[in-house]
Amino acid sequence: MSSSSSSFSILFIIHLLIHLLPRTVNLAFADDTSNVYIVYLGERQHDDPKLVTDSHHDMLTTLLGSKQLASEAMVYSYKHGFSGFAAKITASQAQQLSEHPDVVSVMPNSFYNLQTTRSWDYLGLSAQIPNNLASKSNKGDGIIIGVLDTGIWPESEAFRDEGLGPIPSGWKGFCQSGEQFNAAKHCSKKIIGARWFVDGFLAEIGQAVNLTRLGEFLSARDASGHGTHVSSTAAGADVANVSYNGVGVGTARGGAPRARLAVYKVCWKVRSGLCAAADILKAFDEAIKDGVHVLTLSIGASSLPLYSEVDGRDAIAVGSFHAVAKGIPVVCGAGNDGPSPQTVKNTAPWIITVAASTMDRAFSTQITLGNNKTLQGQSIYTGSGTGGRFTGLYYPADGGANTSSTGVCEGLTLKPSLVAGKVVLCFTTVSSPVVTLIASLLVRAAGGVGVIVSKLQNDITVVKLSPPTTLIGKELVSAKIAEFSSRGPNTISASILKPDIAAPGVQIIAATSGVDTSAERGFTMMSGTSMATPHIAGIVALLRALHPDWSPAGLRSALTTTAWTSDPYGTPMFAEGDPHKLADPFDYGGGIANPNGASCPGFIYDMDTTDYINYLCAMEYNSSDISRLTGQPIMCPNKTFSILDVNLPSITIPYLRNSTVLSRTVTNVGPTNSIYRVVVEPPTDTLVFVTPPILIFNSHIKKITYQVTVISVHPLIGGYYFGNLIWTDGVHDVRSPIAVRSAMPQIRE
Repeated sequence: MSSSSSSFSILFIIHLLIHLLPRTVNLAFADDTSNVYIVYLGERQHDDPKLVTDSHHDMLTTLLGSKQLASEAMVYSYKHGFSGFAAKITASQAQQLSEHPDVVSVMPNSFYNLQTTRSWDYLGLSAQIPNNLASKSNKGDGIIIGVLDTGIWPESEAFRDEGLGPIPSGWKGFCQSGEQFNAAKHCSKKIIGARWFVDGFLAEIGQAVNLTRLGEFLSARDASGHGTHVSSTAAGADVANVSYNGVGVGTARGGAPRARLAVYKVCWKVRSGLCAAADILKAFDEAIKDGVHVLTLSIGASSLPLYSEVDGRDAIAVGSFHAVAKGIPVVCGAGNDGPSPQTVKNTAPWIITVAASTMDRAFSTQITLGNNKTLQGQSIYTGSGTGGRFTGLYYPADGGANTSSTGVCEGLTLKPSLVAGKVVLCFTTVSSPVVTLIASLLVRAAGGVGVIVSKLQNDITVVKLSPPTTLIGKELVSAKIAEFSSRGPNTISASILKPDIAAPGVQIIAATSGVDTSAERGFTMMSGTSMATPHIAGIVALLRALHPDWSPAGLRSALTTTAWTSDPYGTPMFAEGDPHKLADPFDYGGGIANPNGASCPGFIYDMDTTDYINYLCAMEYNSSDISRLTGQPIMCPNKTFSILDVNLPSITIPYLRNSTVLSRTVTNVGPTNSIYRVVVEPPTDTLVFVTPPILIFNSHIKKITYQVTVISVHPLIGGYYFGNLIWTDGVHDVRSPIAVRSAMPQIRE
């Protein structure tokens, strides 16, 4: 994006996506006879990490024939959360290891991609609101948030440690020095851990790659700004008078400003940001050992379709399973592949998967055409517009707006002699922020002063652009689910609702790298589910501080059942796309996060490792595959476990033939003596009955199981319909979204 001194205006920009522009880098991948493989051995056989590592070296020595070759081939030893190692070996050697009786699985290394001056006020955590979740939890004091990303810029004002107490006593990690990162100088009571993991990346692409030449640091220092932005959104200190080139002025802060940060750099400034599976797994392993309380990853699979949870190639699913088994909630982005359906990533049921929304803020720009007709667009340009004067409006296609002309935004062909000093008008049939970004770069390169991305055609030849105005509040702006935010249904298991929750992820102003040329006072604006994810991580940190005994599933339940399905002002929630539509659970899960509601949800839908294993059995994965993921021998029971009975705070029935019955178990976390009555908002063409219709909690009864019967009134093949199951005690409304798709009943001969 342009700096404040630029004269270039970009109109109709709503999203910036990841803000890591692709760089053309020719990588010479390593010899295909030798690549990185991850050897997974399951649960540790020894409590002493040294013994675990020794066993890994012994296994590799036996394979390769010498200790020296084994040492050279070893990339990582995983010895804390689980047992395994990454090594550079041939395909035939990997096959030999896979046949070893102690080896659970051998998987190839793979790559993953990267995925606020107003947002926290919008979510109800303003300093002007007394007794909110932030104040009740002492702003997350004592909680350690682990961030797997591109590193951190430690000098940022957002990471000041004034007023913080001693480092939490349970912390077992450390800071690692490296290029332009001095552990003694750059770590503090705020940044208490800083590690970097690059061996899996380098071993895979070849050691000859010069990351320093690409502007990268071989240390925890952040070269791109993405990780710094994420960290400051989750846990940054208050920094007053922050803006992005003059727009969005306010105080930037994180959701849990007294929480501590443990940074694990696993993504590197190559292409649009690459993260190797071997490095991600190593970071998980270390973070589990270090004692983090929350993990946040704005990282996702590079492409669809996804691997199943037991496939072994999904490093995030494997690592997060072991973290959650140790009581550490893992928060991940849903991805930026919306608005198409079935694009959501990070779908394992033990992960909290986050969609991105807008908020009650917009940067409105007035566009005056030559006939004096005025239109409203959106822009983050802060210059003088066209100086109050009309300037030429250039449309590069002669034959009108058609997809084969040179006037299509994503394929502009521009001559500088015709474009210089003018505003370029282009048309698109695709509603995507990528189109706007491409068009703006092409027009800037040709010498244009602005670009209007439109779906409407007209014959106006001159235009006047005005500087933007920041609009805030329900009367002016309503929140929506961002167009780029990936959507459900879940492609791995349609019965598991994903995403789980939504949070602001559009035009988020937060700290960035010191080498980010878009920065103003060390802050910049980014958009993506990458930005929504740390909002949820910050809220989870506050909830953990307030309720340290809640499980990761309990925290997810509190978020989902109290979320807003209309925005905080009561305005119906829409999902951006073509066309716009009312948002539904496949867009936002439970809805937009309501932190204060989540702090006191009434009751929760709890789960533990046994529940997740039951889910895996219900998916009909074989026992050896499940054992491969869990790291311990698993035998699924002969009794079939229904996937509809997974104890989620939602109900998704992808194939309803006639009727089905499912169950849920709830745990009281509210007043000891509580009575809840059910209210059902059934999906269209269904009947929903709940037994019992009343839940009575007391000092002896803290858990209750209820059954839900869903009947299809018109069992025809069609799309999904949505509803809600709400339990209320007059104070708490515990809402579970319902998604149902009818199917033709089976015909019996």
